[in-house]
Amino acid sequence: MSRERTQAVPAFIDLAAQREQLGDSVERAISAVLTHGQFVLGPEVTELERQLASFCGAGHCISCANGTDALLMALMAEGIGRGDAVFVPAFTFVATVEVAVLSGATPVFVDVRSDTFNLDVESLEAAIGEAKRRGLKPRCVIPVDLYGQPADYNAISKVAEAHGLLVVADAAQSFGASLDGRKVGALASYTATSFYPSKPLGGYGDGGALFTDDDERAARLRALRNHGKGPDRPDTEHVGLNSRLDSIQAAILLEKFRLFPGEIPVRQEKADRYSEGLASVVEVPRLMAGTSSVWAQYTIVTERRDELAKACHEAGVPTAIHYAKALNCLAPYRQAPTSPTGLRQAEWLAERVISLPMHPYLSDEAQDLIIAMVCQALTSRKAGVAHAAE
Repeated sequence: MSRERTQAVPAFIDLAAQREQLGDSVERAISAVLTHGQFVLGPEVTELERQLASFCGAGHCISCANGTDALLMALMAEGIGRGDAVFVPAFTFVATVEVAVLSGATPVFVDVRSDTFNLDVESLEAAIGEAKRRGLKPRCVIPVDLYGQPADYNAISKVAEAHGLLVVADAAQSFGASLDGRKVGALASYTATSFYPSKPLGGYGDGGALFTDDDERAARLRALRNHGKGPDRPDTEHVGLNSRLDSIQAAILLEKFRLFPGEIPVRQEKADRYSEGLASVVEVPRLMAGTSSVWAQYTIVTERRDELAKACHEAGVPTAIHYAKALNCLAPYRQAPTSPTGLRQAEWLAERVISLPMHPYLSDEAQDLIIAMVCQALTSRKAGVAHAAE
């Protein structure tokens, strides 16, 4: 491929293009924080929490230092710990299982669906039975909205209600998406999200937030992020964390949030364009009925993943392989209990997924080049269009 064609391909996630759209608003927002000097939990944090809660229809938004702390704080707020079972999908980022272990609970791995990449409810039912057989108390399920699409919270909530499980939504990749007209943030008892720079709504550093409709839970979370001390209480009342959001990050997020609602439909347009161009050579991602996605990643499935990754690298097309191993295959978690029906789809997907550049500033020219590159690489001989393991 010529140098000119290679230069047309943007970064995997083009933060610089978004930065141009923001103009000097970020500098002005940061300058305002430098002027008033309230660098932690300042007025920008309060305003960001207000706007985010209003956007998704949640009663409360409680910001924190990062998305992992957001998940951990939800477990801490419910007193989940030793002897408790926390059910997590085996195909996701390690933070989801990490917080179960940090809380003192036992993670139990659940398989995922090959079409949406999200938690499989039948596998969850089987995993609950396995936890009970081992003498664990089923306490919590953490569905993950992988790559930007909400999990099947309608089905998951029915299982959770039947077994007395708390639902903590891991929405690190899905803030801005919806299910049956309800936005992420209002689909579970707790919803945790991340503002890591690569997320659809990302800052210029770490940050996270929790959403809940429950006043008491919200107050507990606000105390937990500040060493267990409530904002209007003289004494520490809980064992907590140092997990406060910096005012500068909140100021940046407020400026980026102005663009965010307009970026969501553009992400969908880019995803549709990819799917139209690639469906004949790979398994393209599919949305569950009633869902919208914010397309944190556009992830395809192919039996020829390594071959495709090599061809794209040589052509200057950036790709990423997220979660190259299922969580149960990682050294710290190999002894964790698993659903007795197995984790076949999680392990199968981990060997076959690859993500392409995805962001709202991806030009048609660049996207056409990426589509052509993928098609060329996979039609050099009969393409290995992926199908779910039987």
